[in-house]
Amino acid sequence: MVTDDRPALSPAARRLVQGRRDADRAGTTENVPAWLRTAAGWSWRFVALVVAVSLVVFATARVQLVFVAVFLALVLTSVLKPVTDFYARAMPRRLAVVLAFLSAIVVFGGLVTYVVASVAGQWSRLAGEFNDGVEQIVGWLRNGPLPVSWAQINQWVDTGREWVTDHSDDLASQAVASAGSVAEGFAVVALAIFCTVFFLVSGGQMWRWFLDQLPETHRWRWSAAASAGWYSFSGYARGTVIIAITDGILAGALLAILGVPLAAPLAVLVFIGAFIPLVGAPAAMIIAAVVALAAEGPVTALVVTIGIALIGQIEGHLLQPLIMGKQVALHPVVIALGVTAGTVVAGILGAVVAVPLLAVAWTVYSTLRRGEPPVDADDVGPDAPVLGDDGDGRDGQPGPAGPAGQGAAHKP
Repeated sequence: MVTDDRPALSPAARRLVQGRRDADRAGTTENVPAWLRTAAGWSWRFVALVVAVSLVVFATARVQLVFVAVFLALVLTSVLKPVTDFYARAMPRRLAVVLAFLSAIVVFGGLVTYVVASVAGQWSRLAGEFNDGVEQIVGWLRNGPLPVSWAQINQWVDTGREWVTDHSDDLASQAVASAGSVAEGFAVVALAIFCTVFFLVSGGQMWRWFLDQLPETHRWRWSAAASAGWYSFSGYARGTVIIAITDGILAGALLAILGVPLAAPLAVLVFIGAFIPLVGAPAAMIIAAVVALAAEGPVTALVVTIGIALIGQIEGHLLQPLIMGKQVALHPVVIALGVTAGTVVAGILGAVVAVPLLAVAWTVYSTLRRGEPPVDADDVGPDAPVLGDDGDGRDGQPGPAGPAGQGAAHKP
């Protein structure tokens, strides 16, 4: 009989030996540090995420018109849904949708008509004052502190004329191409209106049908994420429209008080610029200041610049926190980087859609990271419409979610 004189191993040592044997059987090695294995795991996941996002961006670029139409439809839905819900209290929902569209057309058409009438009524006055303002600017350049001579000014003018002459063919081709862009624009608007109608009439049914196609165990995640995303997107869209209207009214009142010609069109320009984060409002301010300088002089232009800058401060520190609240919980640095990246990738369109997409992505991520599945699977899905009501009295507006609150469809 052979006896084993080796000392008995302690339980901890046995577990260590067994762990090494299991690692050897699995084909792993103890020579790789734990931090390196963790970093490698995060690295390939990050690479997979970048590839997935790149594919989404590439696919979106290939169907850009469809993306713009759907995005515009979601914006229209978020703006018209409260009006539709108000009308639906006294009439069928389909009729309420029609009436909401008619109301929007009347408001928008009246705004455009007023702007056109204002331009037609003040154009001759503005042309004369603009010519006088240009002569004043040229005289200031000649006799002012800047070392600019009349010969240099004429040289700049001649250079501009030569550039227009040399690039006349390119300008003509761009004009021809813009005709196709106009046709595409009408197609996008038509598709957006078509989608908006169905989103307002049966958005809840469409969303519940989509949830029914998913495994039951994953429906709560999709429902909570979509409710949070829609809450953030609709809040941003409605808040931006309200803030843009307020900016346009304040700018128009300021320009009218100062007697600047074409105050109404410039106010509409400020209204449009408010939809482009960071760069839209300053660009509108510069145009308004230039018109004021040409028409009323440098003092009025300085007052216009200061006044519109104050309007921007009111927007950033009062209107946005009051109207949007935490529905768009993004740091200004994130907004600046997002707008810049969106502009580089897709121009003005990228600058417009960057902030709402970032807000939705962050809200969805926060909801999924912090969320827990509901106790009962029946708590989600059928009673969580996202886009619109189905005419049965249930409101499709979800509750807060993530940093913007917690989704209504998510009941922990």
